[in-house]
Amino acid sequence: MLSRASLRVLGCLGALILVLSQGSAQQKKATPADGHDIHVLAPHVVEGVVMGPYHHYCKAVSPEVLECLIYESTEANALMVQVEYMIAKSVTRPTVRLDLWNKHYHDHALEIASGRVQVLDRTPEDAKAIAEAAAQTDGIIFHLWWPHGAKAPNGTVKFPQAISHKDRTDASGPADPKK
Repeated sequence: MLSRASLRVLGCLGALILVLSQGSAQQKKATPADGHDIHVLAPHVVEGVVMGPYHHYCKAVSPEVLECLIYESTEANALMVQVEYMIAKSVTRPTVRLDLWNKHYHDHALEIASGRVQVLDRTPEDAKAIAEAAAQTDGIIFHLWWPHGAKAPNGTVKFPQAISHKDRTDASGPADPKK
């Protein structure tokens, strides 16, 4: 027969096992915010002014699209001020009108070649592979916190550019309906 002390110990162990098994069954469910762990540093041009460099935290959401949450610093309470989508050129070039591409998009091959982009927190080999993959994309940035430095955004969305942005002149993509 077990003593009261032994029964208490067994009861405590049983309760601990129950709590631990429930904890593992209730592991944190994955969310869309998980995985933004590709850390890139690059400046942007907003309203003709060079700003940043901005800290991009990116992840692949499909084979054709990467998304980046963009902050002005690495502080834990930094505001997300921009979002960038990095979209395969095989998607953007045939589907985005040239006038809209020139206004809102930029070629990551040109931006990376400018030397202004840094892939942080990775080995040099991994950083090179990430940059090579990014060079196959076009980027579109949405600046959400405007005016810059305001206590609250006013609802205006700006479209920053890469410093190295150059308008395209090829005629790929759908036609401009105004022409």
